[in-house]
Amino acid sequence: MTQPQHQPFVFGTEFDASGEVVSARPTQTVKRVYLAAEVEALVAQARAEAREQAMAELEGVQAMALAEIGQAVGRALPGLARVAHEHRAASADLALAAARIIAGSALEQTPQGPLHEALEALGHEIDATPRLVVRTAGLSDDARGRIEAVCAEAGFTGQVSFRDDPGMDMAAFALEWADGRAEYSPEDSARRVGEALTAALAAEGGHAETLTAPEGDA
Repeated sequence: MTQPQHQPFVFGTEFDASGEVVSARPTQTVKRVYLAAEVEALVAQARAEAREQAMAELEGVQAMALAEIGQAVGRALPGLARVAHEHRAASADLALAAARIIAGSALEQTPQGPLHEALEALGHEIDATPRLVVRTAGLSDDARGRIEAVCAEAGFTGQVSFRDDPGMDMAAFALEWADGRAEYSPEDSARRVGEALTAALAAEGGHAETLTAPEGDA
């Protein structure tokens, strides 16, 4: 009995529904030889594609890093703002303390200086009044004479009356005339400056408080 001959399977063989071979086209291997210029072009293209991919990945990493930096800065900003505010408040307190010391030394040297300046500034308001009352503490006869001379230079021709008030601070005074009054106290002035500075710092920190308007002084 003769055995049927089996043909080897060839890639590219096409079968019908019953399994019969419809066509058999042997796969032909095509061998291509690349020229040197083509090889260089392919290498250059591969390098360009690799570079573009690397740049895209680098941009992604940079974007993630910038996002993380932004988040870190956002978390740090409230703390930095608080530290800066505390630093400004401490600097303001130090400046006020230094100013009080300097002002105190100046007032010790010329305790009637603020009174003389007030009389010069009020010259047009007191020049027509018949009587001016000066309330202050510890005036010597020489100091009273200088005050009368300042009043005369300011244009005041009426009578100057002095009232000694031991309860007043050094350099504090009150002036009273027919239709007006002016007063000055170093302590009150320092307090008002401190309150104004505190209000300014509070407003900068976002929690300003409304303060009553300070009384006018000479």
